[in-house]
Amino acid sequence: MSEVNSAGDGPGAAPDQGKSEPADRGAGAGPTPAEGGDADGRGTGARLGGWTRFVTARPRLSLLVALLLTALAVVAGSGVADRLGSGGWEDPTAESTYATKALEREFPASQPNLLLLLHAGGSSVDDPAVAAEAKRVTARLAAEPGVTGVGSYWQSGSPALKSRDGHEALIAARITGDETAAADTLDRLAPSYRGRSGPVEVEIGGPVAVRHEMQTTIREDLTRAELIALPVTLLLLVMVFGSAIAALLPLGVGIFAILGTNAVLRGLTEVTDVSVFAMNLTTALGLGLAIDYALFIVRRFREELATGAAPRAAVGTTLRTAGRTVLFSSLTVAVSLAAMLLFPQYFLRSFAYAGIAVVLLAAGAALILLPAALVLLGHRVNALDLRRLFRRGAPRAAEGGAAWGRTASLVMRRAPLFVVATTAGLIVLGLPFLGVKFGTADDRQLPSTAESHVVQQHIRDGFPGSPGGGLEVLAEGPATATQYAEYGKRIAALPEVQRVDGPLVKGDAAYFTVLPEGEAVDEGAQRLVGELRATHAPFTTAVTGTAAVLVDSKDAIGDRLPWAAGFIAIVTLLLVFLLTGSVLIPVQAVLLNALSLTAMFGAVVWVFQDGHLSGLLDFTSSGSIETTLPVLMFCVAFGLSMDYGVFLLSRIKEEYDHTGDHQEAVRFGLQRTGGLITAAAVILAVVMVAIGTSRVANTKMLGLGIALAVLMDAMVVRSLLVPAVMRLTGRATWWAPGPLRRFHDRFGLSEGEAPAAAPAPATEPAGEREPDRDPVEAR
Repeated sequence: MSEVNSAGDGPGAAPDQGKSEPADRGAGAGPTPAEGGDADGRGTGARLGGWTRFVTARPRLSLLVALLLTALAVVAGSGVADRLGSGGWEDPTAESTYATKALEREFPASQPNLLLLLHAGGSSVDDPAVAAEAKRVTARLAAEPGVTGVGSYWQSGSPALKSRDGHEALIAARITGDETAAADTLDRLAPSYRGRSGPVEVEIGGPVAVRHEMQTTIREDLTRAELIALPVTLLLLVMVFGSAIAALLPLGVGIFAILGTNAVLRGLTEVTDVSVFAMNLTTALGLGLAIDYALFIVRRFREELATGAAPRAAVGTTLRTAGRTVLFSSLTVAVSLAAMLLFPQYFLRSFAYAGIAVVLLAAGAALILLPAALVLLGHRVNALDLRRLFRRGAPRAAEGGAAWGRTASLVMRRAPLFVVATTAGLIVLGLPFLGVKFGTADDRQLPSTAESHVVQQHIRDGFPGSPGGGLEVLAEGPATATQYAEYGKRIAALPEVQRVDGPLVKGDAAYFTVLPEGEAVDEGAQRLVGELRATHAPFTTAVTGTAAVLVDSKDAIGDRLPWAAGFIAIVTLLLVFLLTGSVLIPVQAVLLNALSLTAMFGAVVWVFQDGHLSGLLDFTSSGSIETTLPVLMFCVAFGLSMDYGVFLLSRIKEEYDHTGDHQEAVRFGLQRTGGLITAAAVILAVVMVAIGTSRVANTKMLGLGIALAVLMDAMVVRSLLVPAVMRLTGRATWWAPGPLRRFHDRFGLSEGEAPAAAPAPATEPAGEREPDRDPVEAR
């Protein structure tokens, strides 16, 4: 994982490689066009030269402002976790959402979110002493402020509220208010109801308890993940950079991005709902992307220092080269995350809010604050080389780069074999996803020892009819008792129905409770939702319940998924074209990035849906994948894959612009970036694995799945498939029609400095040109 030294590309280099690198690659050759030295002062070079002067003119002031902003972010973002929600999987515009809100308003008892499970020990719940205590607890709960719709087995005698063995029964209620108010009420009630109460033992469950426990668990797990990730990341950075000073710089950028994003999320909670799960993405991307960007900035800066450049000039060259790449990379990641704004579920939108904020803040810190720090540090950036404690003799950093160069040469010599083998392997790894089953997030996201999980598991295993898992049909409009009765008979005759309760009438509104034959969200229950909605009624009906929410969520995602995928593809194609000037490379990048995600999706189904490794990873499989998770994982992993793709392509493009040699440019690009991309991927994977140690299954799935995707992309796709495909496409890789070529010449950017003013390039005689090379651009 050693950093490749700029002077150490010797092994495997082309004989004339030293000549192919123009003198202005180093910063010590005087003003270049990119610094404003072009004759007319126009164009990209002048703009970037002005930017360089801006960010390096007053470095101490820049860092002081950053310190003040960080302090403000700490204050502004304090308490953000307490204001975040733990739901957001439903479509707010769906029929099920409308029906849920209407029932909550008119019939609060129909939507209980708090369940008290009473254990009678060896006695029956019908024992007089048990019944008396249960009625006392019920009456006490009904008198609590913020609680409504209280009912119990001892009041209604409903068999659905009594366990099959007769030793347990339920009290159901609804805590009013939004998620924050409900959580506060639960915190107030739980200590006085939980535990032994006379002859019964009381445990607390229900959706509000599940959400609250999930929120608390995520907050605790996130703190633990940060404590794991930060020291391990610092150690890996020291191994990459050698210098402890250089290793601390990426961490500083990451901390700035994380704290800034927390402040942004805190502000967003004032105007919209934000999911608590977004905190995990903030930490992961804040550290991961900040480290990626800082790695490439610091590495290029040290590379320029090694050529003899002064620190300020080295920063200028770094911003014109690696800085441009960081800018494009951050845009591609932000585009992938922005696609989640197209979905109505605030769970997904929250990740877009957090992701876009942290990406832009990480890139901003890498392009503004980090250069200021590098100007002040100068050659001291190489201080405190801790690797000397673990090695003897002089470092041999060049060997890593040479190995990547040899790998690229080997892959290109056997390009067809590598293309077929890696593509087939990735497809095979993704095959389990063909059997994916979508479901909803429930208590099984929590550890098996969590109280609310224990309560819900008792209900699933021991109670008839899956209490709380039925469907509610809201009926609105004037109707007679006869019309209600006839409608009830029609829905009771549907093939998937076990029992129909109701109607309960209030004015011109009523509702029926329909229990499906099977599980609450299985395929039969989902079919029943459609059948209920298609059943004729003399009044307006709306169906809700767990299965209805799932059906509506799947429909919402299915309707918007093509738009989101098209948005990502089109904008990514445009950005990569602006970077490379090629028509084929953007298409390759999108297709290969999508292919790199197959292993992640296959593993998600094989592990988390089918339950393999559930014992090792300590989670409970629900037999399905929450509907929004694949969308989230695709957007995040695709953006990160493009991040690494841009770093590799930009260096290949830089070399191709200097030499016109396609194969050598691919070899050189992988030689210069292969080790660094792998190091960055390993560090990001460490952060994601730390997130994956969460006790909440969805967070575990997110962290471990993206870690796998990042490693597969860096070690398989970038190292093997990309150079093999580029070898097969040959010179056509860089082709673009005339109008697009002129468009790129005018508006495009790429890593590498603008050509210096020089005589018209000489034309190489056709007979002296190698068949598979483009004309060499004379400098």
